[in-house]
Amino acid sequence: MNYRLRTVLTAQLMKFATKAIHAGQEPDPTTGAIMTPIYQTSTYWQKSPGDNKGYEYSRGTNPTRKALEDCLAALENAKFGLAFSSGMGATDAVMKLLAPGDEVITGNDLYGGSYRIFTKIFANYGIKFHFLDLSDPELVRAHVNDKTKLVWIETPTNPTMRIVDIEAIGKITKEKNLLFVVDNTFASPYLQNPIDLGADIVMHSVTKYIGGHSDVVMGALMLNDEDLYKKLWFIYNACGATPGPMDSFLVLRGIKTLHLRMKAHCENGRQIAEFLKDHPKVEKIYWPGFTDHPNHDIAKKQMRDFGGMISIVLKDADLQETFRIASSFKVFSLAESLGGVESLINHPVSMTHGSIPKAEREKAGVVDNLLRLSVGVEDIEDLLEDIKQALS
Repeated sequence: MNYRLRTVLTAQLMKFATKAIHAGQEPDPTTGAIMTPIYQTSTYWQKSPGDNKGYEYSRGTNPTRKALEDCLAALENAKFGLAFSSGMGATDAVMKLLAPGDEVITGNDLYGGSYRIFTKIFANYGIKFHFLDLSDPELVRAHVNDKTKLVWIETPTNPTMRIVDIEAIGKITKEKNLLFVVDNTFASPYLQNPIDLGADIVMHSVTKYIGGHSDVVMGALMLNDEDLYKKLWFIYNACGATPGPMDSFLVLRGIKTLHLRMKAHCENGRQIAEFLKDHPKVEKIYWPGFTDHPNHDIAKKQMRDFGGMISIVLKDADLQETFRIASSFKVFSLAESLGGVESLINHPVSMTHGSIPKAEREKAGVVDNLLRLSVGVEDIEDLLEDIKQALS
């Protein structure tokens, strides 16, 4: 039995850390190199027409990317993985499964880029979106009609960390024969595996925790259904939002420490959340590890820990004061994105969620004086000292 086949067959039996380091990968058959080579090629030699060993042109298939996709699938306990040039590229591919007149149920506390592509791109093609507070799964059932085709959720949500019951919604979507997609970016595969809870497709902005080093932009889809995989692969190949081999190599390298990084993110996140909970400058804190966080019991059931993402609402702070505080950090960097080893501070209203209308943002709790923290893996004493001085 060859190494790759053995790896694929045993990936489901491996524990997470072992999968992160080994799944989908094999020594290079030419040199024996342990690390997957960077196959920096656009095309492949064919002995005769059609005799291509599965590789023709790198937009569709590339050995470095294939190793990554197999690894990503294993991390989510899935059979198939597809890597895209960004998380939005992955989202775009899923939406292209739909047709004019179809309807989608999704959350009202959603990443701004997802809201933008839904309302500014796909709504123009006759697809209707219902934005709901999905912390109550029964709202999904209440809004299903004969045109509903897909349910798209985030959990935890961006940026107010709402927890959505994946298993409960999965039961509804199976009953109603709907496609169910979970954006698992905030949790990462280390903390949560939506396919095990009833999701049909898991989407990741690989840019975030999976890559983990803020040096790659990438997205991914993981799933089990072969017919659905073939449909998505056709879109992936035909539309061309696929990443190159160097980015694929960097993510494979990043994944090897995902379990170690996530432990540190969770440990630091917990200490910072506890510090901020009763801080005089903080009016409200969003972190699912608190027992009084909405749907904390669901988070405890479907997640292995509570992650390193925290959002706070500053007490009595107008926009100018919020900007001043956001710009006062020294270890935390004021920047978009999240999930890297370095700590970041983000102002969603002016950065990641600027495309959402003010009334819709505020209805979901994304107010002018809200800041989102992506807690990194630096020394916790330095992070706490930085927060103290910024809020002083």
